[in-house]
Amino acid sequence: MNKLIIASALIGACGLSMSAANPIVEGWYADPEAIIYDNTYWVYPTRSLPYEEQVALDAFSSPDLFHWTKHEAVLDTNAVKWATKCLWAPAAISKDGKYYLFFGANDVHEGEIGGIGVAVADRPEGPYKDLIGKPLINDIVNGAQPIDQFVFRDDDGSYYMYYGGWGHCNIVKLKDDFTGIVPFPDGEMYKEVTPKDYVEGPFMFKRDGKYYFMWSQGGWTGPDYCVAYSISDSPFGPFNNQGKILQRDEMIGTGAGHHSVIHIPGTDDYYMVYHRHPIGATDGNNRVTCIDRMYFDSEGNILPVRMTFDGVEPRTLTSKK
Repeated sequence: MNKLIIASALIGACGLSMSAANPIVEGWYADPEAIIYDNTYWVYPTRSLPYEEQVALDAFSSPDLFHWTKHEAVLDTNAVKWATKCLWAPAAISKDGKYYLFFGANDVHEGEIGGIGVAVADRPEGPYKDLIGKPLINDIVNGAQPIDQFVFRDDDGSYYMYYGGWGHCNIVKLKDDFTGIVPFPDGEMYKEVTPKDYVEGPFMFKRDGKYYFMWSQGGWTGPDYCVAYSISDSPFGPFNNQGKILQRDEMIGTGAGHHSVIHIPGTDDYYMVYHRHPIGATDGNNRVTCIDRMYFDSEGNILPVRMTFDGVEPRTLTSKK
């Protein structure tokens, strides 16, 4: 493991605050999934490389959002026999002392083997191994390519997975052991919940009893990739597009999207973890992972996230989550 000390800091002598720099780690990384495990921040991104070279996933951990440790190849295609390329956009969650990564593989199309898989490990840094030896979801349902999954635990203990590319988003309910999906009370296995202008990259969190559903719009290689959101009373929607909250800033970066959110337990503090193209980047795979603060207005609406080079101030955790 290599320590990556990320510091564009303005320190002490002048009385200025210290902050981590954006991007938070070196290298081309996209689609970052962020989560807190036992007082440590973890980020699981996609290696932003040509499809055939996307055969492993790295992870990064930090005690404070400032110092990051790289954990290389926590999952690779050697551990997933049906996956050959396009190891994409992991979703991370823990349950009953085990750690899980849901992932997309193979850029699957109709009639091909691939889609969404699930891997398990005894530690957040892996190594992860294939849980079921086949895709969890392989088929194209409701027009949604099985990629970009996010796993959401609701207050009643139900685990839902939102997923989908090609402009369509489905929700499914996971089995308790994550080895498959189960029908909803009405007998349906898949429900489409696609908002207006949805493209990919769904994310869900709950705040003050409301469900905040977020997604990416536009083309991932282009400058206009962005994040929009909706607020609903139900995990099933309806999700009405309430506008963009993360988008290009010609002074800082373009193509900002495919994000996740960190919530500091016991507070109303939220951080958006996302990727963007540096100014002047000419290759769609030139994507870097960044963190900036996310705020709400008095009505609970998400305010536009301001991208920065400075990043966020160090933040240690004291309670376990």
